[in-house]
Amino acid sequence: MPGADQGLIDDIRAALAAVADPAKAAPMQAYTKSSMACHGILKPARLTALRPLLREHTLPDRVSWEATVRTLWDGASFREERYAAIDVARHRAYSAWATDTRSMDLYDHLIVTGAWWDYVDDVAIRLVGPVLRAHRAEVTPMVLGWARDGHKWRRRAAVICQIGARDVTDTALLTACIRVNAGDPDFFLRKGIGWALREHAKTNPNWVRTFVATHRDRLSPLSIREATKHL
Repeated sequence: MPGADQGLIDDIRAALAAVADPAKAAPMQAYTKSSMACHGILKPARLTALRPLLREHTLPDRVSWEATVRTLWDGASFREERYAAIDVARHRAYSAWATDTRSMDLYDHLIVTGAWWDYVDDVAIRLVGPVLRAHRAEVTPMVLGWARDGHKWRRRAAVICQIGARDVTDTALLTACIRVNAGDPDFFLRKGIGWALREHAKTNPNWVRTFVATHRDRLSPLSIREATKHL
């Protein structure tokens, strides 16, 4: 992709290959049910390998940042290369670009093409969530659109993107995203609804108790069980 820093991409791939653990690769691929091969690198080892690269090799502008993330993601041969693309997107040096509303197109691309929980959850919570909190007026309609979209991973992202928001959670938005998906039979949506409610219960348990009681006839047993696990 024009603007991508191919040198950084090559260095990232080489760094990951250098710490690959073939003994862990097959179990990790089986755990994630991935059609893409794994290097067998656990998160702490991946972050350790990438830390000096991301510290010393900074991208010069937003165009280069987005192009590098997209190119590393789209050209990945191993699952960890896509995790690394998310790491680049989230790196503190690029926080201003990462929380720019223009980045929502990038995050949508990662969600739709990733289409699996290990990618989608990180993108939704760590990337979409901060943009939403920084630009509520512009991003809330986008999240509501995702909640009603035909692509289930956009819907899951809409439901869970406020996890970690604590006392600045937009409960009206959370309610809207859950209500429109409460009847969906998909496991990941039902689990996501329960997870989002369970996490918010750490901040406002009474709100979650009331929500579950009010919507009990619409929520799945799985969602209710997850939401009330620690209440």
